[in-house]
Amino acid sequence: MPPRRSYDQYCSAARALDVVGDRWTLLIVRELLAGPRRYTDLHADLPGVSTDVLASRLRDMERDGLATRRRLPPPGAAYVYELTGRGRELLPVLQALGEWGQGELGERRPTDAVRAHWFALPLLRGLEGVGEGLVEVRLEEGRFHLHAGAEEGPVYGDGPAPREPDALLVLDTATCTALSRGELSLTRAVRAGRVEVTGEGPLAKTLRET
Repeated sequence: MPPRRSYDQYCSAARALDVVGDRWTLLIVRELLAGPRRYTDLHADLPGVSTDVLASRLRDMERDGLATRRRLPPPGAAYVYELTGRGRELLPVLQALGEWGQGELGERRPTDAVRAHWFALPLLRGLEGVGEGLVEVRLEEGRFHLHAGAEEGPVYGDGPAPREPDALLVLDTATCTALSRGELSLTRAVRAGRVEVTGEGPLAKTLRET
């Protein structure tokens, strides 16, 4: 592989940007926080990226120890990409970047793509300090689930929760957008009746009581 481009600056921020500063890299990390993903799935959920650029970024991420590629056993027999421990350490970086960028969202433009699971990280921020557990989220765009407080494994995933969730959140796009923009906290949205919370787990009870 060609050598990695570098700012050639003895600064930890510059060194970090040497690794993750290229266009698309952090968004690939966002997708891989959902767990192992096939190349075709990554390409489908990163509208606008070319196949050449995606393949190049994944190679760079393998080289830099952020992601690995492995072959699933039969009958799957497909290759998947997944984050290493080093790659997963970028979660708080993405969370901080997302919080910083709340004011940049504005109104959704006609050209803006959207996926339901892109709201996962803002909702995880909203759950910080509230509790831990498996949360299923139902939006107009679709369903996804969160692993609030998880230290290992996927942070979120597409579709319904793989087991009975500790809490089920039902909300509309306007409420989720307000949460993503930082205009509304999750607990305030629950109190205002904009988020319906069901479930008998401690997390659901805490949300209903806050």
